[in-house]
Parts: sequence; C-alpha cells; structure tokens
Amino acid sequence: MTDSTIIETVQNYYGQVLKSSQDLKTSACCNLDAMPLFLRPYLADVHPEVVARFYGCGSPLPPALEGCTVLDLGCGSGRDCYLLSRLVGENGKVIGVDMTDEQLAVARSHLDWHTERYGYRCGNVEFLHGQIEDLSTAGIADNSIDIVVSNCVVNLSPDKTKVFSEIFRVLKSGGELYFSDVYADRRVPQSLKLDPVLLGECLGGALYWEDFRRIMHDLGCPDVRIVKQNPITLDDPEVSDKIGMINFRSITVRAFKMPLEDRCEDFGQIAVYKGTLPQHPHAFDLDDHHHLETGRPLRVCGNTADMLSASRYANYIQLIGDKSVHFGLFDCMPPNTSAKLDSGAACC
Repeated sequence: MTDSTIIETVQNYYGQVLKSSQDLKTSACCNLDAMPLFLRPYLADVHPEVVARFYGCGSPLPPALEGCTVLDLGCGSGRDCYLLSRLVGENGKVIGVDMTDEQLAVARSHLDWHTERYGYRCGNVEFLHGQIEDLSTAGIADNSIDIVVSNCVVNLSPDKTKVFSEIFRVLKSGGELYFSDVYADRRVPQSLKLDPVLLGECLGGALYWEDFRRIMHDLGCPDVRIVKQNPITLDDPEVSDKIGMINFRSITVRAFKMPLEDRCEDFGQIAVYKGTLPQHPHAFDLDDHHHLETGRPLRVCGNTADMLSASRYANYIQLIGDKSVHFGLFDCMPPNTSAKLDSGAACC
C-alpha cells in the first residue's frame, strides 16, 4: 500500500464509513470525561453536527491562548477549532487544516452560525484543504504559528517525520506543539498497518513511543513532555483478535520550538507559578510530573526553566536563577526512557 493509497483509505474511512462518533469500534477517541470542566460550557455552544462528527482522542487545548494564532492539524468537522475560537478571543486566529472534503464541508457550513453565537463582529476561524505532511499546500508560512494542536490525527499519516518537520517549520521560535495521539508499546507489524479498519481506528498507524522520541530528537526537539495518558480498550472482538497483543495509549504531548539539551541539567534554578493563568488559579501542570502550585518554589532543570521562561508562559512564571553556574545532571532520568510509557518525559 503506497502513501497515496493510505491517504485515500483514511479519507474514505472518515468521509464515507464513519457517520458519527458512535460508529467507532475502539476507545481511541475519548469521551467527554477527558475534557477539562471549564471547556464543557464552550462545548455546549458548538453546533451539534460538528460535535457528532468529532473523532479525536483527547482535549489538546493548552492554556494562555488569548490573541494567539493556533493551527489545528486534521481539524475534521472543526470541533476543536470552534472551542479554540473562544479561547483565542476575537483578536486571535484559528486555522484548521484537513484533507477530507466531507469533514471540511461540515466545518465550513457552520462558520457563520458560530460567529453569530459567539457575538464576534467577524469570524476568527478559517478552514483550509491540505496535507499535514506539506502545510505549504494550505499556504502556511514559515514561523507564522504560535501553537500547533492536533487531536488523534498524526497516527493516520503515512509519513510522520514529514508532519513533525512541517510543524517545526511553521511554529514561531518559542512556539508550542500540544497534541493528543495514539501510541503503541511496540512497533505495529507492517501487515496490520495496512488494515483499513485498524488504520481508520487510529491503531494501525500508531507510532511506537521510542520511535516518536527518536523522530523528535532528530528534528532538534530532544525533550518532549507527557501531559496526560489513558489506556485504550479494544472492545470490538474483531479488532482485538487482530491487534490485541499490542498495548495502546492515548497520550497528550507538549513540546516547544527552542534549543534544549538532551539531558536534564542542573543550574540551581527555581520556578514559581504566579497563579495568573485563566482557569488555573491554584496550580499549573507543565507535564505529568511538573505540578507548579501557586506561590510555591519548585526546583527545575535547565530545559524546564527554558520552557517556562522562553515561551508564552513567561508572564505567568517567576524564574529565579540563570545558567551561569552548572551543577551537573539534574536528579532525574534521561528523556523518555520508559518503555512502558510510565512517564516518558525528561524530568522524572
């Protein structure tokens, strides 16, 4: 099966086979419980047809989005784009890219409906047809995007290295990649990668976590962080019989476009969260093991310090110390060494 055939298979599955999220055969696409409480009222303001045609696997919508330009890769029917429309505000911009005409038709048909419902003078969402492996097909320029999000889509691509390369091309310096996807605890056999149902259900194309880590490292991103993860159950007997020997997880990942080291180095730095992020008055979780309580000093490695101080989160963090004195390795493990995906981020 060639790359073009895989793309056609995915387009057919999401454009013709699936009519709503009820048609899915696995729990790869998570339910409402995966969505933060503050987002649920916004979801009530999204058109029902858009919600019904949503096939994501998490809620990859980070905080501090006011006024930002956000790119949603594989936007589908536009659910996350319309949620993002509220989060970036009328002065922000949301761009959704997808290759499936049927999904884009649903998303575009409700543009005016959402603009009116949100009380905006003009819409701040745009839906473009294009390939996520080559975002120039959708006209996305270099260094033009503040945040890239994606919801259970990258696994569907036949060339994931190109996808991540394109993400870092279009991100601004200090920009953030924040996305959910399905990962496997081993490499999926080639024969199963080509199964149309397994591919469409986000299992056949799932990356082995260590291969994902290596791709990111080779692209100049040696430190990716797991924000949250959930096991995926294979409830359909046919699916389980085919691929039940592999354990899958839905994982939300955060990464930044900035120079980082491949190990956690200790410079004696301290981070203090000010408690000023909207919807996060008491704490901010950078990842699954960096819980910054409001006002409480937290020792951090150099990479974590840079993520907090050289990104849009800088205004919400007081960073104490610099990199003038080096104390050796930070007291944690190297990045993403957990084969079982227990942590997978640089500072453990």
